Amino acid sequence: MRRTGVVMVLPLAWLSWSVGGVLMAPGTDTVTARLAEWARFHGMGGVVSELERVQYQLDPPKIGGALTAAIPTATASPTADPTAGDLPSTAATPGPLQPIPTQATPALPGEGQWRPLVAVGGRPAIRAAFLRPDALHTSYLTGVALIDQSLVRLELHPGYQVPGGSGWSQPSEVPASERDALLATFNAGFRMGDSRGGFWEGGKTAVPLRTGAASMVVYKDGHVDVMAWPGGTPGSDVAAVRQNLDLLVDGGALAADIDSTTTRTWGKTVGNATYVWRTALGIRADGSLVFVVGDALSVRTLATIARDAGAVRAMEMDINKAWTNFITYTHPGPGIAVPHMLTADEQPNPRRYLQPSTRDFVAVLSR
Repeated sequence: MRRTGVVMVLPLAWLSWSVGGVLMAPGTDTVTARLAEWARFHGMGGVVSELERVQYQLDPPKIGGALTAAIPTATASPTADPTAGDLPSTAATPGPLQPIPTQATPALPGEGQWRPLVAVGGRPAIRAAFLRPDALHTSYLTGVALIDQSLVRLELHPGYQVPGGSGWSQPSEVPASERDALLATFNAGFRMGDSRGGFWEGGKTAVPLRTGAASMVVYKDGHVDVMAWPGGTPGSDVAAVRQNLDLLVDGGALAADIDSTTTRTWGKTVGNATYVWRTALGIRADGSLVFVVGDALSVRTLATIARDAGAVRAMEMDINKAWTNFITYTHPGPGIAVPHMLTADEQPNPRRYLQPSTRDFVAVLSR
C-alpha cells in the first residue's frame, strides 16, 4: 500500500508543482490562458483545441447588428494634440492621409477616418482609425494604428516563455527607465513552435531564422521594416528579427493563398475558426507602420484592412483574444505610464507589458 501510495503521490506532487508554478508566475495572463499554455507546452494541445472549438461553437461571432458604441472621433490620449489632424503631414507621411475604405456600406460617421492619438512635440506620432471588419460582422470594430517612424523608435522585448531563455539584450517588460518615453506597445507573433519562423536578437538565436518567412526587422536606430527574410545572418545594423508565418501582403497585393484553411499556413485559431481576434503589422511605402487589431477577423479581412490602410507589405502577428492588443500610454507624472487599449473590447490586461510578460512584444518610444 505504501508503494502504491508513493506511485500515486509523486505524479500528483509534480502536477501541483508544475501547474502551481504557472499560476504563480509573474505577469497578467488570465488563469484560463495560463492553463491552456501549460497544457500546450506539455503535449495536450489537442485537448485545448477541442475545448476551444466547443466554446467557439457555443458562442460564435455575431452576424449583423449595430455597433454598441459610436466610432471614436476624439483623441484617446490627453498627450495627443487635438489639432494634429489639421497639421501639415510629416516627412514620413507625405501628402494628405486617405481614409481607409470601409468594408461595410453605407459608411458610418467617422468610419475609416484617421484621428490623432499620440503626439510628440505637437506632431501626430500615432494616429488611429476604426472600421467594421466586413459586411457580415457589423457589430464589431477593428482598430488601426498608424505609426510615424520619424518621431518614434521601436524595441522588441522577448517574453520569459516566448521565446524564453535568458541573456537577451532587452528585458521581458518595459523598464522603469523608459516609461516616461513610452508611447505604445503591441503584441508580437505566435509561440515559436507555431510561427514557422525564428527569433534573433542582439546576436543571440532562440530559433533559427527561415529564409522567406515574414519578418519584423528591428534596426539599431529604432526603425522597423516588414519583409520576407532574404536569408543569411542579420547585418550589423540589425537589433532583432521576429518571424511569423509568410507575408499576408506583398507588393500591395494579398497573398495568393490568403484563403487557405490549412492551420499551418495562417495559424491555429480557437477551434480552427475563421473569424477570431487577429493582429497584423505592415509597412507603407512612406515608411510608416500600420497595426491592425480586432475581433471577428478572417485572414482575408485582416490582410485587406492592412492593405487598404496603405501597407505594401504586412505580416500576421498573434491571434486569439488572450494575446492581441495595441496599448497607448499617458503620463500624469514622472515614471508613471497609464495604459489605454486602442479598442474597448481588447481582452488582455492593459498593464501586461509594465511587468514581466510571458510573450514577446514591441515597445514604441519617442525619439
